[in-house]
Amino acid sequence: MKKTLVLCLVLCAGHYLYAQSPAVRAKHFNLKKKMALQGYDPVSYFKNGPKKGLEQHQYTHGGVVYYFANPQNREEFSKAPEQYEPQYGGWCAYAIGATGDKVKIDPETYKIVDNKLFLFYNFRGHNTLPEWNKDEENLKPAADRYWSEVVQ
Repeated sequence: MKKTLVLCLVLCAGHYLYAQSPAVRAKHFNLKKKMALQGYDPVSYFKNGPKKGLEQHQYTHGGVVYYFANPQNREEFSKAPEQYEPQYGGWCAYAIGATGDKVKIDPETYKIVDNKLFLFYNFRGHNTLPEWNKDEENLKPAADRYWSEVVQ
């Protein structure tokens, strides 16, 4: 029952985020000049690991600009952006789950969970991915709940 409720919250939050206007939706994302993932190709995370995208292969989805390493990844993303977009707007998953804070990420510190992209802070000798791994079973539902409140 608890898993069903959490899944429902996640799906509802995802639906709401996609239903928002591009400007409102983009304000929830970790962006630099409207660009997500610091220019990394979101599809590449699911293939051979993160790769920098190129400006000439950009695609805008819901007010958020993504760069892609090649036209094939751009095309793949355009067919199913919700599959490739980072969770929690591209903010540190650990911080969202632990404190609800929007914390910057290292785009090369990530984890794929249930075919979704999670990103983490990794600077100044502090990497939050190991902390996430130690308590993922509690942090992920907490982050999902918090994020569903943020995007309302």
